[in-house]
Amino acid sequence: MRSGGRPSTRGRGASRSRSRRRRALRWSSTVLAVLILGAASAGYLYYRQLNSNIKKEALNLGDEKDRPVRATSNAAGQTPLNILLIGSDARDSKVNQKLGGARRTFDGVPLADVQMLVHVSADRSNMSVVSMPRDTLLQIPKCTDPDSGTVYEATVLPTPANESLGRGGPGCTVATWEKFTGIHIDHFLQIDFSGVVAMADAIGGVPVCVDANIYSRDGQGHGSGLKLSKGTHPVKGEQALQWLRTRYGFGDGSDLMRARAQHMYMNSMVRLLRENATLGNPGRLRSLAESATKALTVDDDLGTVKKLYDLAVELRRVPTRGITMATMPNRYAGVRVKPTQDAYTLFRLVREDISLAGTSRKETARTEASDEPVGERNQISVLVRNGTRTDTQSPVSGRASTVTRLLADIGFTKATADTTRATSQKTTTVRYPSVSMEGDARRVAKALRIPASSVRESPSASAVTLVVGADWRSGTTYDVRRNDERVPDTADALNGADKGKCMPVNSNYVW
Repeated sequence: MRSGGRPSTRGRGASRSRSRRRRALRWSSTVLAVLILGAASAGYLYYRQLNSNIKKEALNLGDEKDRPVRATSNAAGQTPLNILLIGSDARDSKVNQKLGGARRTFDGVPLADVQMLVHVSADRSNMSVVSMPRDTLLQIPKCTDPDSGTVYEATVLPTPANESLGRGGPGCTVATWEKFTGIHIDHFLQIDFSGVVAMADAIGGVPVCVDANIYSRDGQGHGSGLKLSKGTHPVKGEQALQWLRTRYGFGDGSDLMRARAQHMYMNSMVRLLRENATLGNPGRLRSLAESATKALTVDDDLGTVKKLYDLAVELRRVPTRGITMATMPNRYAGVRVKPTQDAYTLFRLVREDISLAGTSRKETARTEASDEPVGERNQISVLVRNGTRTDTQSPVSGRASTVTRLLADIGFTKATADTTRATSQKTTTVRYPSVSMEGDARRVAKALRIPASSVRESPSASAVTLVVGADWRSGTTYDVRRNDERVPDTADALNGADKGKCMPVNSNYVW
């Protein structure tokens, strides 16, 4: 069994860190192409061939009881869909080694250079894609490698999130995201270097725009080598990779600028795949299907062409104007980054199925049966837990007892405070173990003005359980500011229908 912290076989140097940072996010655009195109419907033998190309792994390598509960269905029986896109920097083949460089890292432990959450709304009216900088410091949960049985204990100190991939596989990256965001992830898709190159060529030229002539190379030879004149250009193959790698030359040279360039490419590619009739060419579609299936690793439940196609059909229902790309708000901590409070706001919007495209969220009425309270206030047993601890703040002492007294004062006389150690939960929730107690849970939430979206079924709960989160550290009135559904400005959101954006070029890289 390994202790918490990073795997012992990493051996990463400073130059490798700089090299990897230049590659952030480029895989994700390719994976989205596969999902949105969904072009694999040939004969049976060809179908079997494509199926055999797909690699499969376990969805979540953490503890099942620690997983967030699935989002409840709306009145129409629809549920949101969450997919994690992962880009691996593995150099486990000659092709990947040639593309990835850094010879000393060949056959080393892979890192998740790219991590993006794709959230599709329950009614399929909108889709949010949120990227996380690769060096984000988080606590990685305990993960077990399904092949070797190796157990990686949870990290004690915040650790770069990209290291989660080397702790058993993509299922540990999924577990890390679920722990951090509180969002239940349904599927993952992972792609590597060689897949990116093959897919970029199969897709063809994707239009991108710069507001000045750019040459991304400095006097020391740093930079992607991207060279474009001012205006819009179709990029593919090596040039597409250069665009997706570029940090030097775009804006202030930060990860935010690189992420913005990635999002522009992805939005442009989505429009191309949906609108360009030339992509109906059977040869191109076959090339794209073969490249995609050879490049992808997916979770066990998504491991056939039919299931990938069905997923693509779901994603195609989302209008282009309903697609929003965003970056997790963050601040620098040395050479790493940490999430800011705006990051928690952004993930709350995603968790509550609120569109990042700026449209108003439609509240869906539940059936009378689920809303009907089961018992009177003085007959409802409520366990109150203190979840006010955060990565940067100690728990509020006695918070569970304070809220328990508040409940008693408004008639919930059977409320009791949990005296065990305080936990960490960003958002206050009311949990219930089975549908028979849902009405009681909703009555508790309504009395405290906690939104219905924060009432969730949890089989691990023994009774109606109120977890007082970090968003209610003081006071006797819960205030989630329900009218504030605005996307934080620091998320740098970009709408899929916006064709008029050009990347700003740093004056030091103008030719």
